[in-house]
Amino acid sequence: MMKFDLASHSVRELNQLLHEQARQLTEREWLVLNPGGAHSIACGIDQELSVTIDGHCGYYCAGMNKKAHVTIRGNAGVGVAENMMSGVVRVLGDASQSAGATAHGGLLVIEGNASARCGIAMKGIDIVVKGSVGHMSAFMGQAGRLVVCGDAGDALGDSLYEVRIYVRGKVRSLGADCIEKPMREEHLKELRELLARADVDADPRDFRRYGSARQLYNFKVDNAAAY
Repeated sequence: MMKFDLASHSVRELNQLLHEQARQLTEREWLVLNPGGAHSIACGIDQELSVTIDGHCGYYCAGMNKKAHVTIRGNAGVGVAENMMSGVVRVLGDASQSAGATAHGGLLVIEGNASARCGIAMKGIDIVVKGSVGHMSAFMGQAGRLVVCGDAGDALGDSLYEVRIYVRGKVRSLGADCIEKPMREEHLKELRELLARADVDADPRDFRRYGSARQLYNFKVDNAAAY
């Protein structure tokens, strides 16, 4: 295992070394020490690496991840796993706003709570939150699945497209065009697989499903005054 201490080296140096692994593959396991809340740690990885960050991190940790498995032993700041393409990012603490924003693929697991706009504009990522999420989570979500094992704040799924949302706890309010939908056997199977991938011990039958009513897809002249 390669150990990299951010107390004596810069984030830029770390990311450069991680990027070079795409060509050299000399070290597959990395341990990042003393992150100290620094921003943009482990961004832009494009290789099957295992990176463990031993502490709290700042904005956009593991952003644009591709293939790598990144574990954060602490809390994550705004935009963790932003624009992720594949791989796994696991936060052992809480996540700030916009976790998994615009992400196209992969799995993001947050073992604590996530703040506002979790999964904003998500485009294919799977997000599993063991705790609760803040307001406007999955706002304008286009594709993927959001699983919330706790509660959801106001305006859940506002203006979403085809994201499937599963919530075990209470939903404070639904956003525009978001409705509760039937939980069929196909959804129970899908949710069971997602929970297993995220190492969450929960019964899929305890969850409710939410999705788009598909009323905002097309312009309606009768509603012109509202635009």
